[in-house]
Amino acid sequence: MSTPRVPLVSVKLTRVGRAQTFLLGDAPPDTPTREGEKVVVQTDGGPAVGTIVRHNPHTDEKRRPPIDSPQRVVRLATRDDIVARLKQEHREQEAGRIAMLKIRERGLGMKLARVEQAFDGSKLIFYFTADGRVDFRELVRELASEFRTRIEMRQIGVRDEAKMLGGYGTCGRPLCCTTFLNTFEPVSIKMAKQQDLSLNPSKLSGLCGRLKCCLRYELPNAKGAQHGGCGSEGGCDNPSGCGAGGCGAGGCGSCGSGACGSCHA
Repeated sequence: MSTPRVPLVSVKLTRVGRAQTFLLGDAPPDTPTREGEKVVVQTDGGPAVGTIVRHNPHTDEKRRPPIDSPQRVVRLATRDDIVARLKQEHREQEAGRIAMLKIRERGLGMKLARVEQAFDGSKLIFYFTADGRVDFRELVRELASEFRTRIEMRQIGVRDEAKMLGGYGTCGRPLCCTTFLNTFEPVSIKMAKQQDLSLNPSKLSGLCGRLKCCLRYELPNAKGAQHGGCGSEGGCDNPSGCGAGGCGAGGCGSCGSGACGSCHA
């Protein structure tokens, strides 16, 4: 007897960012799954309030969490839940303002990206970017004394910051990292050269200041362009061209094929 498939819903936990897929298993059977409904969900980091958004049923199975995943819809959000979340958003803004003042006072080499409060009120999480290591121990002590709760400082990359804050690219569309990208794949200037693009940094850089993720999308490959990746059709998944290890007598340094598309062999 086959196990019944647990219904799925897509939920956005923040205004910016990708929707996440949650199992509807723990919610009451009459829980509506209409777009725009507020729900309380269980995440890896604890409970959170989110909004149900439209989803693509064709990708449900690909995004389906394991049956034992903690990512489940708990219940519909009540008025008290929504009011509590609005109060938390106000506290997050205030915490961010105070934290930025203290960072400036101490001359710390860090840039505050966002502040999040856990829905259960157990902690405040401060996300920041920095060029190197930052000694923020004294800052954490001051913030803990100010807000009377546990403080977490998490250093993120500039691409993660762009994903967190959102925005629009030069194409006029929302950033790929906030809509569909799951991971940040390596992007190199070689990809722009392979596509005969202008090497003007202002045109190749995204809002994060790094090379645009979309430089990977139209990268030539063995099916269409000479010297556009592996000379063979299989085995190599290195979009920047064969040979992380170089092309030697053994052929492609990435897939081991006899022909290499990144050299003139």
